[in-house]
Amino acid sequence: QLQLVESGGGLVQPGGSLRLSCAVSDLTWDYYPIAWFRQAPGKQREAVSCISRRAGATVFTDAVKGRFTISMDIAKSTVYLQMNSLKPEDTAIYFCAASSKTHNCLVSSYDYDYWGQGTQVTVSS
Repeated sequence: QLQLVESGGGLVQPGGSLRLSCAVSDLTWDYYPIAWFRQAPGKQREAVSCISRRAGATVFTDAVKGRFTISMDIAKSTVYLQMNSLKPEDTAIYFCAASSKTHNCLVSSYDYDYWGQGTQVTVSS
């Protein structure tokens, strides 16, 4: 059973930065896509970005392009989401997810069958 554990969320002022981490329990999962999703209050879960060794990195959300960067440290079995120039509209619970169904980065949450517990990101002055 694959386990994902997010960390790094918190309260930050607009224009600030945070780095989220997703620790993955199984080293063999580095060939499978690991994605970051976010869900703001009253809104649907939204795919933000994804990475896999086969597919590379993908940014799904235009709103974060140029500000968020996804990366993977194979040795540490960890996927990161570096978030810069944060805006109040980035406020959400951020989840990492993994898929056993595909090697490609897909945008639908239904394609991911392993999820972390989420970490809260709040951008406010």
